[in-house]
Amino acid sequence: MTETANPTACIVVIGNEILSGRTQDVNVKFLATRLAELGIALREVRIIPDIEATIIATINEMRAAFAHVFTTGGIGPTHDDITSPCIAAAFGVPWEPHPEAWANMERHYKPGEFNAARQRMATMPRGARLIENAISIAPGFSIGNVHVMAGVPRIMQAMFESLAPTLPGGKPIRARAVHGQRLLEGRLAAGLAAIQARYPTLDIGSYPYYRGDNNGVAIVAKGTDEAASAAAIAEAAALIESLGVSPILGEPPI
Repeated sequence: MTETANPTACIVVIGNEILSGRTQDVNVKFLATRLAELGIALREVRIIPDIEATIIATINEMRAAFAHVFTTGGIGPTHDDITSPCIAAAFGVPWEPHPEAWANMERHYKPGEFNAARQRMATMPRGARLIENAISIAPGFSIGNVHVMAGVPRIMQAMFESLAPTLPGGKPIRARAVHGQRLLEGRLAAGLAAIQARYPTLDIGSYPYYRGDNNGVAIVAKGTDEAASAAAIAEAAALIESLGVSPILGEPPI
């Protein structure tokens, strides 16, 4: 799929707890959906550990490759929350108290409660722009094309909604789908490849599903041209029907 008018993005999920399996990431699904609505094409997702050298190298690689980089995780008050100083190192700037974040958090807490741990959350790369946090007081931040957000889903979502109006995007990326029950991918592979060749600006994929007795294949067409997506899905429906299976518009039920 080619979306030359749409800026590209990468998500960097930072946290040992994700890699260990202790915590299941749900932020990628939310961000992928919202980015598509904003016309930002998500091209890559990285999951990396809380290791300074890895974070720095990954951020520098991704910010050079994509229009936007969104990070989640590692901006809390504890010793293993090292994302913020690593971002400063990646940009080659000091990690220092952010005047606005510091003042806001100092006002928020009772005297004596704005301790050293909480002060870490008001310490950011020099030049960082704050991302408002409507759930709790500690903000995220942007520097260059890198947007740094919390890992806690509810807080991350609030931060993203605060950030979203400032993001340059493009035409929304929409998806249409059709599925056929008790259909095997091997039967439609050649026909689907031909449809993809006729619609090079779309991303057309086939996705088997196995849900008890309700098994089959879904075909999804995704892109910025809604008319082309509709036409491609109409052809996919005709392909399914030609194989003796009744096509059903939309995604299969969960």
